[in-house]
Amino acid sequence: RLCGALDGAPAVLLLRTRDLFSLPFPLSRPVVTSLTIQASVRGWRLLLVPWSFPLTAQSPLSPHGQWKTRESQARRHRALMAELGVKLELLPDGGRRWHGCSKDTPRCFGTVHSQTPQYLLSGRWTPPCCLRALRATARHVLAQLEAAGVRHWLEGGSLLGAVRLGDIIPWDYDVDVGLYRDDVPKCRWLAQVAATGRPVEDPEGFWWEKAAEGDFYRVHYSRTNRLHVDLWPFYARPDGVMTKDTWLGHPQDVEFPESLLQPPASVAFAGVTARAPRDPRAFLELKFGPGVVENP
Repeated sequence: RLCGALDGAPAVLLLRTRDLFSLPFPLSRPVVTSLTIQASVRGWRLLLVPWSFPLTAQSPLSPHGQWKTRESQARRHRALMAELGVKLELLPDGGRRWHGCSKDTPRCFGTVHSQTPQYLLSGRWTPPCCLRALRATARHVLAQLEAAGVRHWLEGGSLLGAVRLGDIIPWDYDVDVGLYRDDVPKCRWLAQVAATGRPVEDPEGFWWEKAAEGDFYRVHYSRTNRLHVDLWPFYARPDGVMTKDTWLGHPQDVEFPESLLQPPASVAFAGVTARAPRDPRAFLELKFGPGVVENP
C-alpha cells in the first residue's frame, strides 16, 4: 500500500540518488522521518513492499535505558522539526504537537520590512503558531472592547480576511481594528496607557501600549511575543468624514464617510463574531478598489 510517513519504523528505503539529493535536507536525522516529511511536501508516497528484513538481536534495555532512548529520540525529533521549519504536527490520534512560538518566546519572524515579513521572502505563509497567537490576541482585544462599550470595527486586511475567509488572511502578520477616539477612556487598559504613556500588562498576559510609530495603540500577545493587534483611533470631522491623526502610507489607509459604519454589521472572524462596518463590501471596495473580495 501507499504511505505518507514512517515515523520511527525500521525500514529500508530505495530511491534514486538524484531524488535524494534534490531534497533540501537529504541526510538530516532521524533519516526516515526527515525523508518522509520532505517527500510528502512534494507529493511523493512510499510503496510498502510485503517483505520484511530481519533485525539484529539485541539485549533488552533496562527501564533507565529505555528512558534515555526515548529522551534521545525526542531531542532528535525536536531538532529535526526546527531544521525543517515545521511548527505544528497533526498526530495520527488527532492530537497536535506544537514546535513554534508561544507566549514565552519571541514570534517566528523578525522585523517586517516594506510590509513584507521574512516568511513571505522564503515562499511561505504565516506560521501556524503565529496565526494561533494572532487569533488569540484578536479574540481577547475584541472581547475587551465589546465589554467596555467601545465602538469598534475590523479594519483593512483584517476585514478583508473576515469577508473572504471568516479568518485572518493566511499570509498576514497583524490584525487591524478601528475604534472611535472618544471611546478610548472606556477601556481600562487603553485609558491607563493613554494617561501614563507606559505599557500595561493585563491579567491574561497581553501587553497594551502606545505604538512608537504614531497616535495609535498596539496589543501584543505577550511582553515577549510581539504578534499584535493595532487599534486605530478615528474621529468624525464636521463634514461627516472619519479621519485619524496617523497615516502610515498604505494605499488602503484612507478617510471614509461615517455613514459606512452605522449601523454596525457582524462578521465571523478568528473563531468569534466581530463588529464590522454597515456594508463590509462597500467599505472594502472604497479602501482597496472594486472586486477586492473576489480578487486577492
